[in-house]
Amino acid sequence: QVQLVESGGGLVQPGGSLRLSCAASGFIFSSYPMSWYRQVPGKERDLVATITGSGGITTYADSVLGRFTISRDNAKNRVYLQMTSLESEDTGVYYCNVRVGLHTWGRGTQVTVSS
Repeated sequence: QVQLVESGGGLVQPGGSLRLSCAASGFIFSSYPMSWYRQVPGKERDLVATITGSGGITTYADSVLGRFTISRDNAKNRVYLQMTSLESEDTGVYYCNVRVGLHTWGRGTQVTVSS
């Protein structure tokens, strides 16, 4: 069974940093692209970043480009999102995602950026 478990969220001040982690299981991790999404109540869930199976290519939403970095450790079946220069607009629930036939989502981890 494909499972994703996010961790690392919390409350930070504007300009601060957080590193989110996603532990994956139930599939050949290195064979699949992984993504991070975020969602604010009342709004749609938006793609934040994507990384290929080998980690060679990454893609970012314009709003986070230059501030966030997605990476993965295939030996540990984990994907990360390093977030720096955080802004209030970055607040939301962050979800790990993989498409193994159907999309599989973690339960999310809350990130709140506030002074």
